[in-house]
Amino acid sequence: MKYEHYPVLLSEALEGLSLKPDGVYVDLTLGRAGHSSEILKRIPNGYLYCFDQDEEALKQSRERLEKIGTNFELIQSNFEHATEELAKRNVTKVDGILADLGVSSPQLDDPSRGFSYRENETLDMRMDQSSPRTAAKVCNEYSIEELSRILRQYGDEKDAYRIAKEIVARRAISPLTTTFDLVECVKKAKTAKELSKKGHPAKQTFQAIRIEVNHEEEALQKMLQDAPKLLKEGGRLAIITFMSLDDRVVKDAFRALSTVEGSRHGPVLLPDQIAKPEFALVNRKPILPSEAELHENHRSASAKLRILEKR
Repeated sequence: MKYEHYPVLLSEALEGLSLKPDGVYVDLTLGRAGHSSEILKRIPNGYLYCFDQDEEALKQSRERLEKIGTNFELIQSNFEHATEELAKRNVTKVDGILADLGVSSPQLDDPSRGFSYRENETLDMRMDQSSPRTAAKVCNEYSIEELSRILRQYGDEKDAYRIAKEIVARRAISPLTTTFDLVECVKKAKTAKELSKKGHPAKQTFQAIRIEVNHEEEALQKMLQDAPKLLKEGGRLAIITFMSLDDRVVKDAFRALSTVEGSRHGPVLLPDQIAKPEFALVNRKPILPSEAELHENHRSASAKLRILEKR
């Protein structure tokens, strides 16, 4: 079954960005332009910059966006380079930034991309297909210590060492080249009790290796350092996460930016003398998908939207 691309938390993200018709906006995760197409419709006198590493996504999105307007530019780059890429275009401040940290449905549903543990295809998992680092390279070249760290840190996999050990044993006989090679290692490493649990046993392993292949966590940390600095006063940064790992990182970063350390002063200071944070949380608790959206798109179940505003 093929899934249509479905922009998660679309109306909530658009409302959260507080779009202005003449504003300048950045979509750090273009995908198939689900969010970008709706942003572009609402900024007839503004401009939209869109980032993505995937050449096929850029091609399809261009066709979709050109039907709406010409006031946009597509940039083939990881969003960790957004500040540098925008500076090349003389853009140093923007009105809003959106990032959807999920893997797009077309990537997941294309077996040849190697993201799925349900189809036997080349062990790839690259979002940027020009990158030299593939899932096969990670599985066949990383040490047992590196593999177990990745599985534990990025996949919260409690059988991390056992799986890493099985991968190393398997590649000593012949290299892992397909997704089912990796699935087989996971199944051999897990107990019958674990294998009987609901859900696919390789889900966390595939998630962890995908994150490593695309250095997603490093890119996210860099983006969280840079993106807030790009906002104009009143500008907003909206981030949609799907994994507890990412949500925790975003939550902690937003909290740090919206808090002034040591701001609890004694009564000797007047209110205007108390330092105020440069940013504010638009929503203290994450915005979750509606029941209607959950019914229409089950992949939105774990989505969370957090929004930060520059004061």
